[in-house]
Amino acid sequence: MKKERRRKRRQCNFCAEKIDHIDYKEAGRLRRFITERGKILPRRITGNCAQHQRALTVAIKRARTMALLPFSSD
Repeated sequence: MKKERRRKRRQCNFCAEKIDHIDYKEAGRLRRFITERGKILPRRITGNCAQHQRALTVAIKRARTMALLPFSSD
């Protein structure tokens, strides 16, 4: 019989820092939420709340369009 182990839910980074607007121009902050291949990390890994995850996705896509972040790695 295996012990069931529940991990404590991570707190949303943006809620903890009281950030209400995620800016696409902050490439350094957005880079933490993408993989080295350029994919957006899911909510269950980053610990973001649903509202901030949606805003984060939009900001990352805008930053990619403006060439601040890569679409993929080489």
